[in-house]
Amino acid sequence: MDRTGVLMGWILGASIAVVAFTVLLIPPADVRSHVAVPDGITAGAQGSGGDGGPPPVPVGDEADHGVPSGGHGGADGLSLVQVFEMSEPGVVQIDVRREVPNARGIGLGSGFVYDAGGHIITNAHVVDDAREVVATFLDGRSYVAAVIGMDADTDLAVIRTDAARSALHPLPMGDSSRLKIGEQVAAIGNPFGLSGSMTAGIVSQMGRLLPQVSGFSIPDIIQTDAAINPGNSGGPLINMRGEVVGINTAIQSPTGEFNGVGFAIPSDTVSKIVPVLISEGRYSHPWLGVTGVDIDPGYADVLNLADARGFLIVSVLEDSPASRAGLQGAAGIVEEDGRIYNVGGDVVLSADGKEVRKIDDILIHLQREKAVGDTIVLEVLRDGRVTDMSVTLEGRPE
Repeated sequence: MDRTGVLMGWILGASIAVVAFTVLLIPPADVRSHVAVPDGITAGAQGSGGDGGPPPVPVGDEADHGVPSGGHGGADGLSLVQVFEMSEPGVVQIDVRREVPNARGIGLGSGFVYDAGGHIITNAHVVDDAREVVATFLDGRSYVAAVIGMDADTDLAVIRTDAARSALHPLPMGDSSRLKIGEQVAAIGNPFGLSGSMTAGIVSQMGRLLPQVSGFSIPDIIQTDAAINPGNSGGPLINMRGEVVGINTAIQSPTGEFNGVGFAIPSDTVSKIVPVLISEGRYSHPWLGVTGVDIDPGYADVLNLADARGFLIVSVLEDSPASRAGLQGAAGIVEEDGRIYNVGGDVVLSADGKEVRKIDDILIHLQREKAVGDTIVLEVLRDGRVTDMSVTLEGRPE
């Protein structure tokens, strides 16, 4: 798994070694664990990078509105007891029936109330291909829900019920960009069908890249050690102010059960995409259309670069925004110490004035700041000269 080339068809990508990421749903026996994702991941500028290891597995599938921590309450935050009591009424269990030949057609995941209009947020893999979706609230009342919007590339979905107003307790959305490593968080959901369960932990890292079976990756992912298991998918990750800062979506595990590393889609991504899903049913991601690799020390030596930073464009996809902007891919290859290197392509050094150390930086910038039709200015190194290239972003092809 040494492939470093990556297909940047969206705003995602990065060379990521294959990891076993377990889908958290119920029943867990069919979890989409051990999903093999090649080192090269599709992106708006697909590229290499990543942390290595097997790709994360969606936490719920066949089934699943930030604050300083203050785990014991006080001026800096709520206690875990208070967080649970405030949040539990807004968390729902999602039961799904599918018509899937030769496969389990019943699954279970989690979700949470987004607004007083009956909209509930969950993972796309929880409700994908659902024949019937039922949302069960804290008081035990269940309602058939309609899937009104879904974005598989960020694993987000919105369902809607006609639940009584008294049953709807929208959870406040937080600002995931304010999260700090070491900050305490709690996950609430339905692991193994045990409704209304809470686990607690910390934010163990930020800005991870979560590969998807589609070849695209979700950027800016939150890593946490709060235990999440099959059935937790789509449930909220909550800070110590009682705000949703993420949606639990996957774990890294060879067995399908929690091993200390979980992943959540950041609330900033949710707040950007969900309103569009509610109004339009789908979300169009900005797309560059290049493939490439991150510059590591080996590449820096071969390309005579002073620093091991940046992203080398290996190829530019035909009829893409990048090709129309004049970006150039690699012109050839060389071999050094038994390793093959691509040479002659543009090296991206910054995007809109923000330094690019690896593809993740481009993807996170696109996810947070850009939309279809926007222009991104890339600072590129070509033939020893640094120049600015403007690219008008288009929607990712279906």
